[in-house]
Amino acid sequence: MSVDPGSHALCHVLREDPELADAIPAERRQRAIEECLAPVRSLPTGGWQPPAATEGVGLLVLGGLIIRRVGIEGRHGAELLGQGDVLRPWQREPESLTPLKVTTGWSIVDRARIALLDDDFVAFLGRYPEVAGCLVGRALQRARNLVVNIAIVHQARVDVRLHMLLWHLAARWGRVRSDGTALPLRLTHTVLADLVAARRPTVTSALSDLSRRGLVRLVDDTWLLVGDPPWELLELASS
Repeated sequence: MSVDPGSHALCHVLREDPELADAIPAERRQRAIEECLAPVRSLPTGGWQPPAATEGVGLLVLGGLIIRRVGIEGRHGAELLGQGDVLRPWQREPESLTPLKVTTGWSIVDRARIALLDDDFVAFLGRYPEVAGCLVGRALQRARNLVVNIAIVHQARVDVRLHMLLWHLAARWGRVRSDGTALPLRLTHTVLADLVAARRPTVTSALSDLSRRGLVRLVDDTWLLVGDPPWELLELASS
């Protein structure tokens, strides 16, 4: 794994991820924030070779963007991971679960920071089980997000897929402003093409169409979504 100098530094996980801290009762929260430490890594953009199998919970994304691509016979699906996601990239599915030859690749889309929730961190979970419950909830939510992503990819028109995907991402990482909902993610047309299962030129054309219709604008690496989410996405989120 490529890391920056000083990558063996520790971070206060609950300070970096306040939602985890909020799961702990107020009278115990500050002590938990000070005690829950984990090694932190900085990952530059480009291809990423995850660390070898290790003990512990896994990796917690503190910032940046990571894309995971899964391929079968030249066809690929993709998943976007960002702040708050929990992953175990070294975990492999037993071969008995599928006869298919599946390939997996990882890339850092936007410079990322991750915390290694190792064996030492597991010891903290024994004292603060509320954090463990929150991390399990994150894993379950990631699975639910994947199902929504699958439903989005099944939409016939690429412009609809893109519009729905951006709103889906904005539900997690967007900010409501007076002129719309801002999504500050550096998503290239190539990355978007992977996420909506389309070709890059088709994505470029579809984004231009959304811009002409006043629904999506890109301003300084921030996607601005104007108006309301597409009704199809509202139905998916409530199902």
